[in-house]
Amino acid sequence: MRQSDAADAVDHVDFDDNRLVAEISGGHDEHLAILEDALGVRIDPRGNRFAITGEASARRRAVAALGDLYARAMRGEPVSVAEARAAARLAGSAAPGPSASPAAALKTAGPAIKTPKRVITARTPNQAAYLEKLGRHDLTFGVGPAGTGKTYLAVAHAVGLLLGGAVERIILSRPALEAGERIGFLPGDVKEKVDPFLQPLYDALHDMMHGDYVERRIAAGDIEIAPIAFMRGRTLARSAIILDEAQNATPAQMKMFLTRLGDGAHMAVTGDPTQTDLPSGEVSGLADALSVLSGVDGVAEARFTGADVVRHPLVARIIGAYDARDQGRGQGLGRGLGRGRRQ
Repeated sequence: MRQSDAADAVDHVDFDDNRLVAEISGGHDEHLAILEDALGVRIDPRGNRFAITGEASARRRAVAALGDLYARAMRGEPVSVAEARAAARLAGSAAPGPSASPAAALKTAGPAIKTPKRVITARTPNQAAYLEKLGRHDLTFGVGPAGTGKTYLAVAHAVGLLLGGAVERIILSRPALEAGERIGFLPGDVKEKVDPFLQPLYDALHDMMHGDYVERRIAAGDIEIAPIAFMRGRTLARSAIILDEAQNATPAQMKMFLTRLGDGAHMAVTGDPTQTDLPSGEVSGLADALSVLSGVDGVAEARFTGADVVRHPLVARIIGAYDARDQGRGQGLGRGLGRGRRQ
């Protein structure tokens, strides 16, 4: 790739592979339109050359975003609307200097995790920071609203550790229904009772690995998915452990779960403290743990906001609307602010 920075507010970027240029542009140039809207530039494709018009800082970000997409295509990774939005977010949140390049911009995406079905990379700067913390710390909290990739990236990290031989098994857990685990009224055996509440974890695994492989690893005990109540009394060594929906754990359950950590284990705890299903007035174990463990060596915390939502773009706007409504209510709601059952 070659870039020229002209004085007339136009940058020209040349790519070598015309086939990949068409892929990063998207059908009817829809990927370029996403970059234009997000970064405030105009991008005119001319064969294998892109002419980028706009302010200098915006042009540099657009160059970085195009380089990100081109690098993904060169690695054989799919370049879709979602990747275009991710490249725009990563480039838009960075502050590249005059020497900014796509290679430098790619460093902001954090580590890439290769799984049998896809290569998983961060789509926002906070996701990149989260992946880096997962790799450096034995216990990492991922905290923020729905749709920000907290659980998905934690599962991806765990899958990468398992396939790379760094751990011997993956253990995925959630509070089932309410923190009190009141699931006895449901029909079926224990597995049939709890599986509906653990389905998002199954979904993440199947998105990264082929279904028959997942089932074989589950049957062999290399992947275990169970409610938090089943963790009591165990020591989880050489494992990648994830507690999802941790806001629905009580402080006692949270302490029990965190102290299961054994030698060679890595643990991720994810949740949204504003979406607890605990009875009114009861403290969330996630909020309690974040307070108690703040500053403890070996413990990291990654925070997400509505800007990190990577589902449909409307999800971010929905979250923003609810947040604005809740903030507008002021102090009148007291402790009930933001609570409610997750949909």
